[in-house]
Amino acid sequence: MAATRDAAPVPLRADPGFAGQALLGGLVVFAAYHLALAVFMAVAPHAFFTAVGPFGRYNAHYIRDLASFEAALGFGLLVAIRRPGWRVPVLAIVTAQFALHTINHLLDVEKAHPRWTGWFDFFSLLISSALLAWLWRSAARRSSERSAT
Repeated sequence: MAATRDAAPVPLRADPGFAGQALLGGLVVFAAYHLALAVFMAVAPHAFFTAVGPFGRYNAHYIRDLASFEAALGFGLLVAIRRPGWRVPVLAIVTAQFALHTINHLLDVEKAHPRWTGWFDFFSLLISSALLAWLWRSAARRSSERSAT
């Protein structure tokens, strides 16, 4: 019964309390972030490269490829807003992607131009990874509470 309940769409106000609203807010913010980033990367890959990703050589094809991954994560997060059963797995994948992305930026932190952007990117990704881990944990806790009822 819980699996059916988790699979069905729920109204946005179905997650009461601060943790429930923070979870929904986090899903909305990260979905918007991923989708906006995907559009920016797909529409203006050179602008993305110069403004956000000045690592190595410019390659429009690879930036647009990455845009497709960002869009997929954004769409997954959008679905998870209304389908609680999607929250734990989608947040697990997005958290893993952010954590791996954070490590990659740490390894290349000195290669950014200008140099300060490397450290800014690293710390913003680290903070985002921690926030996503909290959202994932919150979703897992809420899912287990729903299963217990």
